Amino acid sequence: MKICYNYRIKKWATMPVKVSKAMRNNELRGPTAIDTDIIPSDSEHVFAQEALYQEAMMRYHCAILEMRTKLEVLSKDMTVRYRRNPIEFIESRLKKPSSIARKLKKMGLEVTVDNMTQHLSDIAGIRVLCAYIDDIYEIARMLARQKDVRIITVKDYIKVPKDNGYRSYHLIVEIPVYFSDKVRPVRCEIQIRTIGMDFWASVDHQLRYKKTIGADKDIEAIEAELLKCAQTVSETDCHMEEIKDMIGDFEKI
Repeated sequence: MKICYNYRIKKWATMPVKVSKAMRNNELRGPTAIDTDIIPSDSEHVFAQEALYQEAMMRYHCAILEMRTKLEVLSKDMTVRYRRNPIEFIESRLKKPSSIARKLKKMGLEVTVDNMTQHLSDIAGIRVLCAYIDDIYEIARMLARQKDVRIITVKDYIKVPKDNGYRSYHLIVEIPVYFSDKVRPVRCEIQIRTIGMDFWASVDHQLRYKKTIGADKDIEAIEAELLKCAQTVSETDCHMEEIKDMIGDFEKI
């Protein structure tokens, strides 16, 4: 029986409820009964992996918070102490599960949390945008001077750009993150680039991965034009640096 409010007679009343055979069977089986036909046999492993994945991603998220704080402290410090701040903008992201799986498979590895944490160093990512090329190297030096920042790898795509014209300064760092029960070292990728470099990389990514670009398009011609644009941006960055030096009104950081 179901208790409900009857608006016609304005009183509470009971109404019969139809019980299907399936509902009756479930009731007999108990409130926690689950249809085992739709549960995979390795469900315990699946749920365990899910819990491990969530915990791992939490650690990477906390590493981003720690690293952003370090960069924001530098930003505040330079704003007060100098006549300009070389950090224009800070962005951050966590790598998507599909991207993690794709990268592990490309490396010939099974998609597991252990492989993710042991073999990937760019799950936590931070991007720092600067106005001038000199600022990129200065920020990198500031981070390297911090005792709790361990530099794992450095890739300078400014001095040696990629074949497609991509330019940026990449660091893989490891920092301690303090949790409730222990301190854990967590790796993070930091990309430092000028506004011009970031503009080119963003537009290049959009154009290069557009689904409409197929076999009927002249891919080589498109890549050649993108490379020309990258060279133009590089020349503009250098020219802006020269103008800054000509003005000579900036206090050296």
